[in-house]
Amino acid sequence: MSASGGNKAIIAAFSANMGIALAKFIAWFVSGSASMLAEAIHSVADSGNQLLLLLGGRQARKAADREHPFGHGRERYVYAFVVAIILFSVGGLFSIYEGVDKITHPHELENAWLPITVLVIAIGLESFSLRTAVKESNHIREKGQSWVSFVRRAKAPELPVVLLEDVAALTGLVFALLGVGLTVLTGNPLWDAVGTLAIGTLLILVAIILGIETKSLLVGEGATPGDLDRIVAAIETGPEVDTLIHIKTLYLGPDELLVAAKIALPSDRTLVQASADIDAVEGRIRAAVPIARVIYLEPDVYRPDAAAPAAPAQATAS
Repeated sequence: MSASGGNKAIIAAFSANMGIALAKFIAWFVSGSASMLAEAIHSVADSGNQLLLLLGGRQARKAADREHPFGHGRERYVYAFVVAIILFSVGGLFSIYEGVDKITHPHELENAWLPITVLVIAIGLESFSLRTAVKESNHIREKGQSWVSFVRRAKAPELPVVLLEDVAALTGLVFALLGVGLTVLTGNPLWDAVGTLAIGTLLILVAIILGIETKSLLVGEGATPGDLDRIVAAIETGPEVDTLIHIKTLYLGPDELLVAAKIALPSDRTLVQASADIDAVEGRIRAAVPIARVIYLEPDVYRPDAAAPAAPAQATAS
């Protein structure tokens, strides 16, 4: 993912959420709608989340040092995981609490036209934010790849996070609009509370999905199947290598892949010749998969009786 593309989607989402949050708080204060308060807290949480994503991107650009020899690329995963926790605790749990409170202590809506107007405007702004996230995601989404697969397989966490947040925000706005609308039509404030509970449940589900996917990135994922195939082909297609004995890959960050492989070279190669062979293989790997920036190749002599299993050892991407 290009940093500019991800930042553009994040900034669009942040701008929309800040304006929406202010309007929702005003509508809640005037009308007393629990759904509006839940949605206002949701927008504030989303705004904070987007600031965290921007901070994570900035931290990830710090240079490598002795304490972090492979750099700080995984900072982006850490901050995305924190976003999932905030979405769960601040957005989801608060909305559930507010919904239960309104069920036990119902409150009549006042000036219901205001929250309805704000919700309709918010739907338009959130649609703009989602459109921006979809447009930026399409730049890196593989042709024919489903959106579910994109969210699960993406190694850069920012766009999937913004996409899920925007989808959750739009769905939550629809829940709030239904809750307020049904309350106005029936005169029963219970519908407003039900809308609030639906918003909280939705946020918790999205937070769990984000947490699971980001946890997998934090633990460490290997190259995508397509990139792994290209790396293996780059190693095996040249005349220097007799066979690939085994290979492991690991994402050090969204834009940096580590490749470690043991390769069999002809037994009659001198040290100088073997060194040139390894340089040639590294060049082909970087040309095939540019994000393979850290490469360790161990030369060996192929011995079938002592070789690793035929299938290359590889961590499975989530």
